[in-house]
Amino acid sequence: MSKPKSPRKVGDKEALSVGTQIRGSAQKLNLVAALIRGRKAGDAMNILQFSKKGMAVDARKVLASAIANAENNHNLDVDALVVAEASVGKSITMKRFATRGRGKSTRILKPFSRLRIVVREQEEA
Repeated sequence: MSKPKSPRKVGDKEALSVGTQIRGSAQKLNLVAALIRGRKAGDAMNILQFSKKGMAVDARKVLASAIANAENNHNLDVDALVVAEASVGKSITMKRFATRGRGKSTRILKPFSRLRIVVREQEEA
């Protein structure tokens, strides 16, 4: 016996992509995610392509993956896709140290973030 198939985490007309370890703080990534929430997928790709924010590069990769999942896995129309959700959370934090004067040291925290993008096929109105 095998275990039962897990249910889908999103709706029937939706596709999901998650970037689990994006190097940078969640606060900076959330600024980029706010730029694309609720926009059409093509417009969101253009916004991320020409954004000056460094986190936009990784956000664009996750969005491209979500669009590819919608097209290849769920047979959704790419031209009708809208970014339904772009949520950001904390992931791991690398701890490093820097040597300081008089034999002391301080901690350096290098955070990672998670980005979850859901695209939805919107009916033409």
